[in-house]
Amino acid sequence: MSRAFRKERVPDDGPDPIPVRKEDKNQAEDQKGIDQTEGKHEELLEARKGEESSGTSGTSGTTPGDAKGGSGAGSGGESGSGGGDGSRKGGKKPSTERAIQKPSVPEIYPQVMAIPIVQRPLFPGFYKAVTVRDRNVAAAIQEAFRRGQPYVGVFLFKDETATKDIIENREDVHDVGVFAQITSAFPVSGETDSLTVVLYPHRRIRMSKLIPPRPASEPPGPVTIDLKEVKDQSLKEQGSLEKPGDVVASFEESSTPPQSKEVQPYEPTSFLRDYRVTLVDVDNIPEQKYDAKSPVLRAVTSEIVSVFREVAQLNHLFRDQISTFALTQSAGNVHEDPAKLADFAGAVSTGEVRELQDVLETMNIEERLQKALMVLKKELMNAQLQSKISKDVENKIQKRQREYWLMEQMKGIRRELGIESDGKDKMVEKFREKGNKLAMPEAVRKVFDEELSKLAHLEPAASEFNVTRNYLDWLTQIPWGQQSAENFGIKNAMTVLDEDHHGLKDVKDRILEFIAVGKLRGTVEGKILCLVGPPGVGKTSIGKSIARALNRQYYRFSVGGLWDVAEIKGHRRTYVGALPGRIIQALKKCQTENPLILIDEVDKIGRGHQGDPSSALLELLDPEQNNSFLDHYMDVPVDLSKVLFVCTANMTDTIPRPLLDRMELIELSGYVADEKMAIAERFLAPAAKELSGLKDVDVALNKDAIEELINKYCRESGVRNLKKHIEKVYRKSALNIIQDLGEDVFSEDKGLTEEGKAAQAASKKDESDVKETPSAIEKETTPTPRKQIKVPDGVHVSIDRQNLKDYVGPPVFISDRLYETTPPGVAMGLAWTSMGGAVLYIESILENALNAASRPGLERTGNMKNVMKESTLIAYSFAKSVLARLFPENKFFEKAKVHLHCPEGATQKDGPSAGITMATSLLSLALDKPLDPSIAMTGELTVTGKVLRIGGLREKTVAARRAGAKTIIFPVDNTSDWLELPQNIKDGIEGHAASWYSDVFDLVFPDLDSKRANNMWKEQLAKPQKENNKSEEDE
Repeated sequence: MSRAFRKERVPDDGPDPIPVRKEDKNQAEDQKGIDQTEGKHEELLEARKGEESSGTSGTSGTTPGDAKGGSGAGSGGESGSGGGDGSRKGGKKPSTERAIQKPSVPEIYPQVMAIPIVQRPLFPGFYKAVTVRDRNVAAAIQEAFRRGQPYVGVFLFKDETATKDIIENREDVHDVGVFAQITSAFPVSGETDSLTVVLYPHRRIRMSKLIPPRPASEPPGPVTIDLKEVKDQSLKEQGSLEKPGDVVASFEESSTPPQSKEVQPYEPTSFLRDYRVTLVDVDNIPEQKYDAKSPVLRAVTSEIVSVFREVAQLNHLFRDQISTFALTQSAGNVHEDPAKLADFAGAVSTGEVRELQDVLETMNIEERLQKALMVLKKELMNAQLQSKISKDVENKIQKRQREYWLMEQMKGIRRELGIESDGKDKMVEKFREKGNKLAMPEAVRKVFDEELSKLAHLEPAASEFNVTRNYLDWLTQIPWGQQSAENFGIKNAMTVLDEDHHGLKDVKDRILEFIAVGKLRGTVEGKILCLVGPPGVGKTSIGKSIARALNRQYYRFSVGGLWDVAEIKGHRRTYVGALPGRIIQALKKCQTENPLILIDEVDKIGRGHQGDPSSALLELLDPEQNNSFLDHYMDVPVDLSKVLFVCTANMTDTIPRPLLDRMELIELSGYVADEKMAIAERFLAPAAKELSGLKDVDVALNKDAIEELINKYCRESGVRNLKKHIEKVYRKSALNIIQDLGEDVFSEDKGLTEEGKAAQAASKKDESDVKETPSAIEKETTPTPRKQIKVPDGVHVSIDRQNLKDYVGPPVFISDRLYETTPPGVAMGLAWTSMGGAVLYIESILENALNAASRPGLERTGNMKNVMKESTLIAYSFAKSVLARLFPENKFFEKAKVHLHCPEGATQKDGPSAGITMATSLLSLALDKPLDPSIAMTGELTVTGKVLRIGGLREKTVAARRAGAKTIIFPVDNTSDWLELPQNIKDGIEGHAASWYSDVFDLVFPDLDSKRANNMWKEQLAKPQKENNKSEEDE
């Protein structure tokens, strides 16, 4: 066998499939055409066998490589015996000595493992797949693979309902079976201990003795195998049995001379006794000689071939099998091998089990052919009967089809005569008219015509009819080529945007830019804007204002918590109740190709087992791709390039990066006090007053009361909470008016309409439980049961700062800042959150009194995350370095145990921007120097004192302004952000840019006494006099 294709393999590898070639003893040249893979596998099996038996063979110093070498050398000889040089290093022979040997099948194999089968027997030369579910049999097959003995005897169960994989009684099976080789085995899907085994039968065998499986309680006995004795026996058997053209199995590992030591004879199947499997002693059944020129034999063979032809014309499966059989016949003439033809007839027919087994057991070729012909004749009769039934069914269908066509012709004649009209034709004509009015693209028009033609030929009762009709309905409701006339007036857009929103300069400028480009070009392409900001700043409502300013249709849908990708891309039409996605629905509702679509809460999009909607938005929100957006339901490209998409989000951290890259971000910071005041006066108060039923009533919410609400109740970035409080004020006013004037002024009769009075009277007669719907519910309901009651003109209500608490309760915030005067160790920092900017104080205290024996330490609290914890360590180390460098006599950090805390411990805090605030807090404690409470700071700090860039400066500035800060310290890299801030936000605040912490130190400690700071804590850290004297005595 060839060594050129050998690969190294570890002993624990699973068994490889063993390829088997069809033996043809009449052609000796098949020796040259053997597949190289078979040789490689045979060599691997011999090598592994050599590894396992090296200990018992008595050969010392043999490695797996040596075993393979000996095997390869032995198989390279002309006789196939182990005559190679096994002592050669690595076991490799020169390339000129390599040869390819056909894998041998033992001619004599007296004892094999028996595998029973049901339903039909196996015939030599034809593959069969068998499922083995007995774990012991499966394990034995795997072991046989591993040892290179993949041979079994296959016998047919007499009972067709038997399911066992072992034979317990010889009477259960037929004595005649086949000697088969296992070519491959692989596990059954879903079953752990089962194998699917592919068998290739070689010859007929007869069972002479049955060795039933051992009982489960009986342990397996040891098996002694001597490979040297096996080798000697193999050499003798090979010399006596080998004939020209025969293939002999070889199990030798090396050619070591036999020893005088007495050993047990080697049995190839002895290892199977360790498993609960059936072993049988078998004898080969030789084929009887026959006269190839016998006229009876030739006549029966010709008749079988003729029957095969007839069956093939009726049964396509037979036709394929016959073609495969003809290709595998090397001789090319079936008359030369009638035994093979008889076996093929038995293998492919579906006759009775007893008849097929009789064909297998018959060794006389003429009798076997006649029995096979009988089986084939029955197969032909079955095929003819099947063909007759098929033709009868086909004739019935053709008759019904003919009746259907006649009925359709009759309907057509009646329509022509005006006797009746077809609703389907009207529907088709209606779709055609609608389609002709639309400017469909060429690809869409082609699909439309095909679907319309299909609808015209479908019967209304067919299930496909409704699917096609719904699809055409959606296809004709999309506004192909229809666009609304946009208003590109700059003044008009400014007027509309200012009417609806106060502030939002960045958003308004972007919309004006968009309009200006459209005004010059005459057309605009769709854009994708993303408004990012805290809740309540008007992100959602700005979308409707933009649509009104541009004279575009408006459609809004929220993707918060959306987990089904079909909401974006639609369902497949094959699903029941399938619908297009929300984008196609938006086009249908707006009836224009250029609407404004607002996608709300894009940062809160979900993800489920039905796909990732955020990934589906990639195609939708990409200007380079959405000109041919493909909805799953529509299945035609839809142009969305003219749509203006506006997305809203509270934060960008949860938006996927590829999706965020496709959008143009516009950040909206929170409102300052004067902006809130303007919004409350212009929008919130009038709307709340009308909703409370006080539109024409003299109820005045004074300006000082709104200012009090902003400063003492609603300090958040947006105005949603302010809106709730203003609505609460007006609701409380309405209640006070009714209670003060009394129920007589606002009686129920004045508030009910005539229909409402009748419904109320009917409900009073109803005595049923409120949990149950009454039978006469239609009499107790009416579309307009009530009307608005007019408040008398003499009512006057005024809400100011003094009586505001009577309407909304006591103030939530009693001071502008947490600290009016900060003690040493407290610094005011600034933080960014999804709700906007916030003030974040950093507090540091000394835990224990300082003395010479105290030890240093740092404790951190305040629900800080990993990044912020690292910032505390950096700030602590940097503060110690500043003190050591500027004030070397100040030994505070060498002895002080410091506790650093961030208030509001229930809120998680993270980020590096509090670095300079923490360092300032620690230095303030070490220098015992309080800070100015109006100074706020933000910036990331490095261990060398460099101040790095931060984000959210706008929101932090707004928070500092709300907290009453007068000075803000920020990194010098954020200077451009500071300059872009609106002037109304920066009014009254002085900004300072810091590049190094030394700039911050000079600003927060402007009048520091260096001598006092250097001598700070000296008295506390000085050693007592007794200790000094004791130390001097010790010296």
